[in-house]
Amino acid sequence: MNDIISNALGEIIAPTTAAYALAAIGLNIHFGMTGLFNMGQAGFMLLGAYGFAITQSMGWSVLGSVLMSLVLACAYGLLLGIPTLKLGPDYLSMVALASAEIIRIVGRSTAMTNVTGGSSGISPEHYSDGFRALSPLPEGRTHFLLWTYSNNVANSWWLRIVAWSLVLIAVLLTWAWFRSPWGRVLKGIREDENAIKSLGKSPTKFKMQALVLGGCFGALGGIVFVLPRSVQPDSLGRQVTFNTWTILLMGGAATVLGPVLGSVIMWVALTLIRGFMRGVIPTTVITSSQVEAIGWIIMGVVLMCIVIFRPQGILGDRKELAFNV
Repeated sequence: MNDIISNALGEIIAPTTAAYALAAIGLNIHFGMTGLFNMGQAGFMLLGAYGFAITQSMGWSVLGSVLMSLVLACAYGLLLGIPTLKLGPDYLSMVALASAEIIRIVGRSTAMTNVTGGSSGISPEHYSDGFRALSPLPEGRTHFLLWTYSNNVANSWWLRIVAWSLVLIAVLLTWAWFRSPWGRVLKGIREDENAIKSLGKSPTKFKMQALVLGGCFGALGGIVFVLPRSVQPDSLGRQVTFNTWTILLMGGAATVLGPVLGSVIMWVALTLIRGFMRGVIPTTVITSSQVEAIGWIIMGVVLMCIVIFRPQGILGDRKELAFNV
């Protein structure tokens, strides 16, 4: 039981938790601030991961690779937004979902093996050395509070420091944007687009800005997600987008800390559920793969209950979102 609790608490500061928090913050800019139904956040994450990994394997600097990922996210956001943002939210959701699948399928195709690694992906040994070289931490392992990890190798303290620093910066920026005139325009678009038009503002322009900006946070989340593992296209498929939506709705859309809280709760809860089931139920009754599936079923039931009984999420305000009024 101690090991189960220890593993669950480790998810609080895990890079995966931070990666999903970044992606959910981006989705919060899309949906919580602006009302855009982006069902393809995994596409932004996969482009960010590929942009970073491929350029790192070519010998670029870490900063250059990050900038390339952001450029790809901006270009992808423009390609999504130009044909859809004037039409309505349903068009964006369908196009974003389909586009994310196209990126995944192209990335895993045999024709792209020399660039993306195909279905096998890109091994971290080709793109993580530059990131590790930036670490100011000494070699070895460090114990802090409840956790002990390597300082620099793979799933390390250095990665956690960088990942959660990015989350902190994203939270502070979101807090400032929510209270800025730009953020108030986005909120107005979310609640009544015609009212914004009557004030002489262009809703399409502001929605495009929100789409691109939220996509950039998704790209950063994709980089953090793949640093401790390989860039495997199927690991950033539809399920990642649905997980990100679950995190956002659980924590609370249109809130500053909702995406972070939702990410922490989801991964800690999943680890607890899976660890408890593996420790209590014999493998002759439920196999390991069935434990994984049942864990997601339980999380799905929890999300259904949240949507029914507290649709604004844990931190959300029911009066904040127009569709909850």
